[in-house]
Amino acid sequence: MNIKSMQQTDLSSYNNHPFHPGGNAFKRVLWHYVNAVIFKTGLLPLSGLKVFLLRLFGAGVGKNVILKPCVNIKYPWFLTIGDNTWIGENVWIDNLVMVAIGANVCISQGAVLLTGSHNYKKTTFDLVTGGVVLEDGVWIGALAIVNQGITVATHAVLTTGSVATRNLEAYAVYQGNPAVKIRPRNIS
Repeated sequence: MNIKSMQQTDLSSYNNHPFHPGGNAFKRVLWHYVNAVIFKTGLLPLSGLKVFLLRLFGAGVGKNVILKPCVNIKYPWFLTIGDNTWIGENVWIDNLVMVAIGANVCISQGAVLLTGSHNYKKTTFDLVTGGVVLEDGVWIGALAIVNQGITVATHAVLTTGSVATRNLEAYAVYQGNPAVKIRPRNIS
């Protein structure tokens, strides 16, 4: 195969149409600064203030939600969080489209929820998006990644450093890259 004759990526032709980030330009710029100053910093560990601001920007946030320092949220208007959910330090919620987090969910330190990627088969490297759903009782371990279009069913566990590339079944523990089911989750 002659590499010189193969198609190549041309980022100058990139166009993310029909994607729209929601909100108007002012709202997006204002959120950028609120996110940088209040959420992504370790200087203001006030979870209540963060919950208030998320709601103000259009997120649906339940009761008793804990948001630790240095959480990065792309667009709060594409986010719902259920009651009694914990979001740990350095979590990145890259929600270009909807992310729905259920009740009693734990997202541990450094975990990433991704709703966007690129079509590497196209010369234009088109944007590909898909929502993420974490159902009630899910635990996403530290430094784990949930990719776009994935549903993590109720009470499933994605262990530390694992990568979810397909839907995870309820009451199951997943590990690895790509994550595979290693055992049932039994809660006593």
